[in-house]
Amino acid sequence: MATIRKLRGRWQAQVRRRGMKPRAKSFDSKADAEKWARDLESQVDRFGAAPDTKILESTTLGQLLERYQREITPTKRGAVQEDQRIDVLRRHDLSHRTLIGLSQQDIACFRDERLQAVAPSTTVREMAILSHVLEVATRDWGMPLAKNVVKLVRRPVIRNERCRRLTGDEEQRLLDGCDAGQIPYLRTLLIVAIETGMRRGELLGLEWSDVSHNRRVITLRLTKNGSGRQVPLSNRAFDVLMDWKQNADVDQSAVFPMTAGALEQAWRRLLIRAGIKGLRFHDLRHEGISRLFERGLNVIEVSSISGHKELRMLKRYTHLSADDLVTRLAAPKPSAAHV
Repeated sequence: MATIRKLRGRWQAQVRRRGMKPRAKSFDSKADAEKWARDLESQVDRFGAAPDTKILESTTLGQLLERYQREITPTKRGAVQEDQRIDVLRRHDLSHRTLIGLSQQDIACFRDERLQAVAPSTTVREMAILSHVLEVATRDWGMPLAKNVVKLVRRPVIRNERCRRLTGDEEQRLLDGCDAGQIPYLRTLLIVAIETGMRRGELLGLEWSDVSHNRRVITLRLTKNGSGRQVPLSNRAFDVLMDWKQNADVDQSAVFPMTAGALEQAWRRLLIRAGIKGLRFHDLRHEGISRLFERGLNVIEVSSISGHKELRMLKRYTHLSADDLVTRLAAPKPSAAHV
């Protein structure tokens, strides 16, 4: 049992256990002293010894973030985006907290403050980075953290489901707008996006060697969820790809040689030319996946094409046309002779 006493105006906690050197520490409040003692006793019960926490007293979260940014971030596919997010975290006041003082309340305050400035999805991503930093520090760097305080804090709920689909003549207006632009393959890019439901990064990372002419299949070696997959091409998608290949630079391995930033700018200009509002490029993925369902493919078949591992996530991208469903429901029931 820990001993808590007031000594020279401060509260001292002392923990004595058989087989370990007595540990003592002073605090400004009795509550802090009791908490430290409880945590220390918990670690002794779990690990059989009390770890040396001096390194936690001298290491700040900012120093941990800096090391993670230097050693771990460059190994990730999304290194550029994560590097930018860590820069934001390192500028925050939270980064000055020592690891011994980092508490659940600190993370909760950070969450609430960030929600006032950025979207819930951004806050969730930042909290995910903080959590992984603490996990790496504990498992790989030998930091004697008793717990990952980020995991104890409720994360914001993300409500960014969209049901935006192409309506009326919007698809044709987009394609006409591509013809009026200066990017010769933009029309092909949009058609392939709509026909396959591929992600933006997958489209921009596509190389001609990934396209099988005989099988009419695109092979994606590494995708967002960390695994590869094969995407079948409709006649329309295959034809526009082959037409573009005849006109493309023979020395260019990339099917669509442009960056994500360049595509974003081209997309904004295209929407202006087409007179369309409220449409994001990612909505073409929604459109493509919904059309796969409308063509009669089942959930397993669509997930193999879209790359979704969780059917819960696939549901977010699926918004079937009510008119199409009415037509299918009104179709005559097969007679017994045909069953």
